[in-house]
Amino acid sequence: MEFVKTLLEQQPLMAVFLTIAIGYLVGEVNIKGFSLGVGAVLFVALAVGWFAPKSAPAPMVGTLGLALFLYTVGVQYGKQFFLGLTSANGRRANLIALIGVLVAGIVSLAIQKAMHIKLGYALGLFAGSGTSTAALQATIATLGNDDAAVGYSVSYPFGVAGPILLLYLAFVIFKPKIDTAAGDGLAAIEIAVRNPDLFGKTFGAVMSTLPADVQIVARRAAHHNEPASPGLIVAEGDVVLAVGPSTASLDKAREMLGEAAPGRVVKDRSDLDYIRIFASRASVVGRPLGDLDLPGEKASIVAQVRRGDTDILPRPDLVLEFGDRIGLLANRADFLALRRYFGDSIKGTAEFSYISIGLGMALGFLLGAIQIPLPGIGKLALGLSGVLIVALVLGQLRRTGGMNWTIPLSANLVIRNLGLTLFLAQVGMSSGPKFAATVTETGLLMLGLGAIVLLALAVPVLLLGLLVYRMPFDEVAGIVAGACGNPAILAFANKLGPTDRPDIGYAMIFPGMTIVKILFVDIVAALF
Repeated sequence: MEFVKTLLEQQPLMAVFLTIAIGYLVGEVNIKGFSLGVGAVLFVALAVGWFAPKSAPAPMVGTLGLALFLYTVGVQYGKQFFLGLTSANGRRANLIALIGVLVAGIVSLAIQKAMHIKLGYALGLFAGSGTSTAALQATIATLGNDDAAVGYSVSYPFGVAGPILLLYLAFVIFKPKIDTAAGDGLAAIEIAVRNPDLFGKTFGAVMSTLPADVQIVARRAAHHNEPASPGLIVAEGDVVLAVGPSTASLDKAREMLGEAAPGRVVKDRSDLDYIRIFASRASVVGRPLGDLDLPGEKASIVAQVRRGDTDILPRPDLVLEFGDRIGLLANRADFLALRRYFGDSIKGTAEFSYISIGLGMALGFLLGAIQIPLPGIGKLALGLSGVLIVALVLGQLRRTGGMNWTIPLSANLVIRNLGLTLFLAQVGMSSGPKFAATVTETGLLMLGLGAIVLLALAVPVLLLGLLVYRMPFDEVAGIVAGACGNPAILAFANKLGPTDRPDIGYAMIFPGMTIVKILFVDIVAALF
């Protein structure tokens, strides 16, 4: 064993990747439906750090990993984040998370008074239960000592494992039905127009009366198919091809327009045929569909966009990303021109601009380093939250002039998961010795206090979200991950609810709650 310890300490990079491999192996162990997933990397790292204290890599490894994770999440969900802030659901989610964070802060202060422990220990318990390194750094800077590190090292593992266990228990108890219909693809229906009230109207006017998730993409008239442009006039006997994600919506559209006419449009491909093309040219990526000038001698129309495993209904404001697969209805003679226009290279699923990532990350670190003066408290620095905030803004912009800020989904996931595992491995290996020493010194007392603060943070969010506001489970899971802060919780939430709601909730909640945690410890330390 001494040989293994020496080897790990002499080869820290080998130790990091061995920890990651063992962590993922442990995370795949399934006990009655429960598994830790990527969160197991942290616990394996704690054990490795305890066994070989000098094997921990430099802190910059963890900082880089977390920064990559935050940047990719922000760029991917920037648009949804800002939509959430302006919606009733987004404001409600932030309120729920704020209540949980403040309750945890109040409980940590109550523990400090009741147990007569040092203020630094109590604020460390608060920072660790919320897995906020920024809050820990702010506490140490304000108090002028490292007492907070003791409480942080004890409560941090609870801050990761606790929410994962609570989410699993809530999943088992409530047995939620998670709607994953968005990933089931688009359906199509051919409809013969029989409603006399529609004759003589434009397709644009007709489509405005249909369900919002239904779009007419083609018309058959006089034995010829053509794209259904908004200016075309509807006539009796026209047959239209409508697409949408919901068969219920398509059935409603059929009732409004006329009757089903299967095969009338799709069986004749002499005028229009279907082609799917990869979006890989920089000139089209980052631009909305409404701005594209499709080439060809005859009119073409985008009927479908597939991003990752999800089919998206094309809209004029839908912004293309590298690797999107564009489904078009076009004349076969124009296929070659359309392929050249979009690029049609599968390499686009993994290509991205290192210039945009470099500039975006640099701006994020710069924002995080700016000291913001607060009267009566001191100065506040956002730290790594600055990276997430900049990424969210860039994710909303998508494109600035000739600079495209988007990252293909497949490449985004690779970078995100790599950053997450590096962060968890480095933090766990660095915290292992201090965690073991603290537990040895204080016994079960500090462990119990850390668990109490964690429960005060996570339980109110779960109860308010699931029982009071009756929100979808995957949305609540994202709020819990954002309020508690650790990416491992988000990874587990994604496993329980395989939709994009956990990611959106995390991106919407995490920046604001990080700032709240920093403000809380700064204000408490300044006042008491």
